Parts: sequence; structure tokens; C-alpha cells
Amino acid sequence: MSQHHGPDRRTLLQGAAAASGAVLVGGAFGVSTAHAATGTAAAAEPPMYFRADWGARPPSSPVQVLATPPAYVVVHHTATANSTDYSDAHALALSRSIQNFHMDSNGWADAGQQFTISRGGHIMEGRDRAVPAVREGSHCVGAHVANNNSTCVGIENEGTYMDVGPTQALTDSLVATLAWLCGAYGLNPHSAILGHRDFNATACPGDVLYAMLPDLRNAVAGVMLAQGLEIGARTVPAEDRPTYPPVPEDEPRREFHHGPGRGADDFTR
Repeated sequence: MSQHHGPDRRTLLQGAAAASGAVLVGGAFGVSTAHAATGTAAAAEPPMYFRADWGARPPSSPVQVLATPPAYVVVHHTATANSTDYSDAHALALSRSIQNFHMDSNGWADAGQQFTISRGGHIMEGRDRAVPAVREGSHCVGAHVANNNSTCVGIENEGTYMDVGPTQALTDSLVATLAWLCGAYGLNPHSAILGHRDFNATACPGDVLYAMLPDLRNAVAGVMLAQGLEIGARTVPAEDRPTYPPVPEDEPRREFHHGPGRGADDFTR
């Protein structure tokens, strides 16, 4: 059986270059050109569905928001089926399912990730306060990277990408979301965009999607430059990252499980 390994490097870079116009070619969402904010170029926020749109439950306890912005943007896969339902209705139902699982099965206060992208390319706000935090330059702390949640903002990408790659629609929306976050937080995409496995003992975000990260970083940098954004330089040295906890050998494989989301060093649920 032939395997599809997702958008190739040329497709990614062409999409990034196209963002200097009105849209990111081939994606489900357009990326607006840069706009002025207090006299400087600001990151273009991609169209997305907010929590009210998908019927989010209120968090069981207040979500922690830090004044210090995150240093990394972490790419995940949901480790669920590669659905061929690309509708917005499916995307909204996905967000509800993830939140219910995280709250009811994991016992967390809310959805663990800040953002979710469906295979149809629909971008959704995940954890409460995620979008307002980005807009104001603060950090809504999630539960998606064990012992590193205070420094990482996370994007869940629907599907399992060990052997195949994501859809073009998802990839384009991922580039747009990454560019928005890197621009808003003054991050350099070449050092700030990482995969879950860079922090924890997990296969997430899958071998194929993880191998796409170098080209995704280049595409994001292209979008940012096209929008007139400076490539930021704020990072946290690799040696300062906390030691990651291993996944217990007897840990059950469950829906929406893709490795450790919380650790002993995390102060919020």
C-alpha cells in the first residue's frame, strides 16, 4: 500500500510565499496581510472557531495565566483516526470530545492544549483564555507537555502521523497558526517550534509530522517575513529545560492520549 507523507517542501514554501498576498494558497483559511498596531507590524491572527462556537464547558477551576510569554510552540498529533470528514461540524465535535476526555477522564480543569486544528484545516481555540493571552502577550498555561507547560503553548493536530502526513488543509492552517504565535510572542520559528517528543518520552507528533518540522519552520519564517514581522530571537537554552519523565510501560493507550501531558513540576491542571 502506498503511503502519503504529507505536503512536500516545495508545497510548504510556496504556501509561505503566497501569504504575502491575501491568502495562504491551498488552505482552508486565509492569512491576512500584516496590520499596524501602535505603529509596528503585528502578527495576523488566522480565522478560527472560539470556545463559544464549539460549545465549550467552563473550566472546573480558573486557568492559570502567566505574565511571562511562552518560549516554545509545541506541535502535537491527537493520536486518533485520520478522519476524512473535513467539515466544520466534525471539527467542533472534535473539540468537545477532547475537552470532555481531558476533564472527565484525566481530571484536568479544561482542555489541555491551547489550540486544535482539524484535518479539514479548521482552527479552534482550546483551553480557556488561550486567545486573549496571545493577544495580550501573556501565557495561558495548559496541560500538554509534562513539566514544561509553563514555557510551552501547544497545538493539537487531528490524526495520527506515524506513517502518513497531514492533509494540505491542516498543514496550511498549522503554518498560519505557528506564524501568528511566533509573531505575537517574538519567537524565532527555527528554534521555537518543536515537537512533543523534544520534551517528553513519546512518539508524538508522529514520525512523519515530526520530520516535517524543518520545512514548517522555514514556511513559518516566510509567512512572517511576508507579513513584515521581525524574526524574534527570544529563546530558552536547551540545557535549561527540565528533565522529562518517561511514560510508564503499563500506561494504557486511550483516545486522545499521545504521551505525558502533566508532570510533577506542573503547578496547574
